[in-house]
Amino acid sequence: MRKMMPIGPLMIEHRLIERMIRVIGENMKKIETEERVERSFIETVVDFIRTYADRCHHGKEEDILFRELKKKNISAEHTKIMEELIQEHVWGRNTTGALVSAPRKYLGGDASQLPEIISLLSHLVDFYPRHIEKEDRHFFLPVMEYFSQEERDGLLREGFEFDQKLIHEKYKGVVESEEKGLAL
Repeated sequence: MRKMMPIGPLMIEHRLIERMIRVIGENMKKIETEERVERSFIETVVDFIRTYADRCHHGKEEDILFRELKKKNISAEHTKIMEELIQEHVWGRNTTGALVSAPRKYLGGDASQLPEIISLLSHLVDFYPRHIEKEDRHFFLPVMEYFSQEERDGLLREGFEFDQKLIHEKYKGVVESEEKGLAL
């Protein structure tokens, strides 16, 4: 029986991210046609990108896979790709952060922010498929060769543990934020 590699869950997560990116793309058409955006849609996009794509998915890449790769003597090509991926993650975080402030202004009555919202959504829709392709086709599988089967098993276990802790981390932060708002 063949064991799952630690990149297996990451590639499965890519499929869900791709589905959400398609949803964003389809909603952009509606936003452009109707010249308005719903608060709930932006909140959903921001939550998905921040929590699932960045904290959960990129978190496992950076905090587990990349951390362990940095301990290995990997090729210059793989080092270059890993550095590019890290920079792309930062870009994604920054773009998502901007997607928080523009809607606040828009929903506060500043209609001039709508093109900025559409632009930010468009950037995310353009970015993620290319980023995912780079990881899936040019990075994940080749870098598995740097790890023994025992190390791969350890990475996979650590990824599952990471996922189990994530939901508790997210909602502990939600409660703490709400408590601060009440000055408890």
